[in-house]
Amino acid sequence: MTNLPLRRIAKLGAVARAAVAISGLVLVAGCARPLPTAGVNDPFEAGNRATHAFNLGLDRAVLKPVSQAIGGTGRGPVASGLKHFVDNLDTPRDVVNDLLQLRIGAAAHNTLRFVVNTTVGLGGLFDPATAAGVPAKPTDFGETLYVWGVDEGHYLELPVFGPSTARDAAGKVVDFALNPLSPRIKAPQSYGVSAAKVGDVVAARARHSETIDSVLYGSADSYAQSRLLYLQNRRYQLGQQAPDAAAIDPYEDPYGK
Repeated sequence: MTNLPLRRIAKLGAVARAAVAISGLVLVAGCARPLPTAGVNDPFEAGNRATHAFNLGLDRAVLKPVSQAIGGTGRGPVASGLKHFVDNLDTPRDVVNDLLQLRIGAAAHNTLRFVVNTTVGLGGLFDPATAAGVPAKPTDFGETLYVWGVDEGHYLELPVFGPSTARDAAGKVVDFALNPLSPRIKAPQSYGVSAAKVGDVVAARARHSETIDSVLYGSADSYAQSRLLYLQNRRYQLGQQAPDAAAIDPYEDPYGK
């Protein structure tokens, strides 16, 4: 009993340190002058192309045949349930990013969505929130960095995860640890969550097979095409660029949210 106040003080101290660190990042980012995001900044193209070749081989040898064998159309009730479940698990992370972006309304929206889908939607297997007028408003730490004023940086293609930028790659690393649900899900439940995420990737590859195949296997230069579409799509998501009918990110679902 005598250690309880000390533990609470230690926890408060950890929270305070995290708040100071985040505040420092905001102040530093606020002083930055983002570079224009027109065109392509790809100084590491040779290495990126090598990674793209690896990703292409992985898709050809594993993801595409597996999605064709068991993924079906990627739109059936099982695939939909997996997608709803995985998206719901990521919603608390969206809330944290909303708060870091000072978008309080969006944070409240996503919190309500999570509560509705977790309860009425049976743990997120169904999506009654959208039917009730509370659609998904996903975000990520890459967008948080953008809001803070961090430059897009150079283009990168990441192993498995596909096209990205320096800013979004850093965002992906933080997002892995940012979800407050992650440390609360222990084994063996964590194994089920991992299996659901893999299943969602397979279903997403099947669901977007026509678009992905046209980019990866129907383009004269699949690397340049996927790079262009990713940058167009991402800049449009961030409100930097007018919509383009061709701006479809072929990696958006298969390789991460």
